[in-house]
Amino acid sequence: MSSEPDVVIRARHLSKAYRLYANEQQWMKQVLFGSWRTYYRSFWALKDISFEVRRGESVGILGRNGCGKSTLLQIVCGMLRPTRGEIWVNGRIAPVLALGGTFDSESTGRQNVLIGGAVLGLKRHEVLERMDSIADFASIGDFINQPVKLYSAGMRVRLAFAICAHIDPEILVVDEALAVGDAAFQRKCMDWIDNFRKRGTLLFVSHSSGEVVRLCDHALWIDDGRVRERGDTASVARAYSRALRIEHDDMKRFSAV
Repeated sequence: MSSEPDVVIRARHLSKAYRLYANEQQWMKQVLFGSWRTYYRSFWALKDISFEVRRGESVGILGRNGCGKSTLLQIVCGMLRPTRGEIWVNGRIAPVLALGGTFDSESTGRQNVLIGGAVLGLKRHEVLERMDSIADFASIGDFINQPVKLYSAGMRVRLAFAICAHIDPEILVVDEALAVGDAAFQRKCMDWIDNFRKRGTLLFVSHSSGEVVRLCDHALWIDDGRVRERGDTASVARAYSRALRIEHDDMKRFSAV
């Protein structure tokens, strides 16, 4: 797929369906007899999503939990394939939360830095040259030499973000990863992201309109797997917050009946 030089992400009519089985027996029947009959129902997490991100833009993706935000990011990062549609990405991409979720729990932090750096395109000597700086950024002390299975969720995110911050990414993808870090680490990451925005492209996913307004120039609001609204961040955030308030008020009235 060709694209203009300044477009770094282009999605066209993306849809993603997951197979849901009532029980393990239905899954086994699908494996054995799926050529003749379907034993699952399809859940469409994404429904005909199209958008573009241009070089240097900071784009926020808003939506409630379960709306399809994380599925979309996994497709952008190449971790999932769409059921329908096309995705095109031009540039070294650093997926913060996705990287932390793929750490080898039995390996140490240092070993996972080597693995993660290789996955994101660095050569071994490049990772080793940056190892001390990565460990310092992560600020997990001697745990860098311990198996990742001993890490808290916050420590995993610290290490994942530190790796992504040192691979010189062109596109940074952040999926609500900073919510599990402590306040000091969140500020450290936000400062780094602010500096990154001056030279790179940011795709930031959150259910918090405040974070998106602070970091992003443009926004998409995804609701039930579809793009409900897109445009400048302030306008999209206002529409999203208004919809949440209306839904909350309706729930209160229903509960009072």
